[in-house]
Amino acid sequence: MAIHVLHYLHDGRAQWGVVANNAITPIPGEFKTTAEFIRANPVGQLLMLDGPTIPEADVQWLSPVTANQQFICQGANYRQHMIESGMDPDAKKFNMIFTKATSCIVPADSKLVKPNSVRFLDYEIELGLVLKRDVTSRATITDENLHDYVAGAVIVNDYSARDVQIPQMQFYKGKSFRTFGPVGPYLCLLEKQDMPKLKELVLTLSVNGTVRQNDSTSGLVYGPAETLTELSGVQDLHVGDLLATGTPSGCALTIPSPEKQRAAAQLPEAEKWRLFFALQAERPQYLQDGDVVEARIVSQDGSIDLGTQRNVVVAEAA
Repeated sequence: MAIHVLHYLHDGRAQWGVVANNAITPIPGEFKTTAEFIRANPVGQLLMLDGPTIPEADVQWLSPVTANQQFICQGANYRQHMIESGMDPDAKKFNMIFTKATSCIVPADSKLVKPNSVRFLDYEIELGLVLKRDVTSRATITDENLHDYVAGAVIVNDYSARDVQIPQMQFYKGKSFRTFGPVGPYLCLLEKQDMPKLKELVLTLSVNGTVRQNDSTSGLVYGPAETLTELSGVQDLHVGDLLATGTPSGCALTIPSPEKQRAAAQLPEAEKWRLFFALQAERPQYLQDGDVVEARIVSQDGSIDLGTQRNVVVAEAA
């Protein structure tokens, strides 16, 4: 059975609790990091939790992924997103991996600060997976043993400064500005029988009430098991680390057709990027001061409901 957990601030103290029907049952103990919390609180133990509750409205949300954990991301990982980006999902033979600075992690209801130097600020709703165990050598991870490696799921919004990321080829820099990584509100802890639902989650993102992104995790090109298997052959992973699995179609970014890209490749660099910026400037979808972004992920049967992120865009203080 899936258990929804909230990391929150109440009476000046950071706590963890199980959430149901807008009420929180506090979990005994103090856990400063996501890793500490996961190690000490198996799902079976939380299912037996009982005691007084507090209204969720009385607490302040914190991110369920703490800033000491790794923030690893997949790019171009939904079929329709690849197609709109001019890529062939059936021809792509590599898993695009990058990282974000953990200093960009903020609670799910935080303001999104638009840096004054950034012109093209984009949104990317993503399913985030939180790891259950350390992986320090090559491992073979399958759908059958995924529950041994994944503790649960969260919403991630991989906000991106496209005018940094694309022309400068700086994924890390363009996606790591402070506030560019809201996580939560809920960490949904999963058991073995819940894992198949990771393939049928519905992701929806709206801006000012208009839906921009809407897709299912059934559209993922590289799934969690094969991605974690690949990563295990490259780097160490740790309990509580976060893997953001990519975003569906519908972002503000628009990519020139392959024909136009080939033509642009013959142009001087300055002219090529002038045309790129002109193309992006025609897109009203890019976020502006005052825009409200809402992101939601839920399973078809409602047993997994990761809550709703709500971020208001604000200009960076001068």
